[in-house]
Amino acid sequence: MTPVDPRALRDAFGGFMTGVTVVTTRNPSGAPLGFTANSFSSVSLDPPMLLVCLGRSLSSHGIFATCTHFAVSVLAEGQEGVSNVFASFKGDRFARIAHGADANGIPVIDGAVAQFSCRRTQSISAGDHTILLGQITGFTHGDGLGLGYARGQYFSLGLERAAMVVDSTRRIVAAALVERDGHVLLEEAPGGMRPPQFEFKAPGNLRAAMEARLAGSVRLGSAYSIFDDRPTNTHYTCFLAQATQDCALEGRLVPIEDISGLTFETPAIAALCKRFALEHSTRDFTLYVGDEASGDRHEIR
Repeated sequence: MTPVDPRALRDAFGGFMTGVTVVTTRNPSGAPLGFTANSFSSVSLDPPMLLVCLGRSLSSHGIFATCTHFAVSVLAEGQEGVSNVFASFKGDRFARIAHGADANGIPVIDGAVAQFSCRRTQSISAGDHTILLGQITGFTHGDGLGLGYARGQYFSLGLERAAMVVDSTRRIVAAALVERDGHVLLEEAPGGMRPPQFEFKAPGNLRAAMEARLAGSVRLGSAYSIFDDRPTNTHYTCFLAQATQDCALEGRLVPIEDISGLTFETPAIAALCKRFALEHSTRDFTLYVGDEASGDRHEIR
């Protein structure tokens, strides 16, 4: 059997877009436990069943694998912070997040688009993970959209789609902030530097159109900035992206820390790139929606 590169396999799995859940239970003394999981699936309607996968490296693996009941909260758009707490925070996670309890006394996350209460029916060993099968004993759900996750980044299709509604009189431009090893790819325009960009005749599905234009060169991530640049009569959408090994885009790789000293094509693009440099230092990226002068920021990762 040919050896498998775990990093490459993880990247391949990462191309599958998923939702984000928080799985919860209580330990034998009654203390709440929870972790973030995107390996979640419905299994059966009759009887109603679902599954989640938990890594054997999880500190609470043994408790979840033997619990009598657990719950799954499907996170909503805007709950990136909840996901991050249950993915990495080492202290009292439940003290930081609004939550309630289901009929079994298991914590459930406030604001989730769906909450499932489960009786554990089976724990199945599967390589370096355990498949937790649960029979659903109760559930609630709302009308909102769930938080998405792909290639190591959160995404929000509802917000992204709503923001891409375009005035048909404007030019439609989509760009990508292509990152590689602490550098970002920029191209030279008559007025200064800018991210690689393409002009489209109609808005349509800009994400799919960009992926087609950039095929083989980058892995497209979350939308990063969606705004109307009124002085240039342009509707501008910019995505985060990672360069692939076969990246064939032309341009100049600039150290991200040098962005502040560059001249850019327009003030709006300058503001976008300088915000990217600032947020890159903390990896706390936000989606900007508005115009060249003002707008709102929404956490995306």
